[in-house]
Amino acid sequence: MAGVIDRRIGAKIDGDFVVFLIGMRINKLWKIWQWLPVAMAMPRMLKELEGKPAAETGFLGQMGGFPWMVQYWRSFDHLEAYAKSRDGAHWPAWVAFNKRMKDSRGDVGIWHETYHVRAGEYEAIYSGMPLRGLAKASQSAAIAPDQETARQRIGSSA
Repeated sequence: MAGVIDRRIGAKIDGDFVVFLIGMRINKLWKIWQWLPVAMAMPRMLKELEGKPAAETGFLGQMGGFPWMVQYWRSFDHLEAYAKSRDGAHWPAWVAFNKRMKDSRGDVGIWHETYHVRAGEYEAIYSGMPLRGLAKASQSAAIAPDQETARQRIGSSA
């Protein structure tokens, strides 16, 4: 099992960051012309984001896949800049989606949730598995003896 880390680790990231959850729901499976373009758009966006340095885009990484995923961003400003960029893959896909769905919003659903996480106000633990999630998008970190519980890892002020 290549890549499996045989101990408990946490995640460490300096400063604030953003967690972005995004997905779609196929409400009418037979209307493939409505939902297939949505399903095909995300891989193009990810390829675009992963092909550029994180320092440029603010995109730190993702996990999941069709029909939902979790993304990690350096800041909301980075996420918003990508979403609104007329030169990127997102904007034309968003415009096309809205035109296509104008009179048929019930055929396919999309959703997203955005969370601004303040520095130090998170906890993560991974045990016996490859790097994933925040530990992959940022840095993995050893679990200290005084960080055995979620409350200890997140801090007593939570």
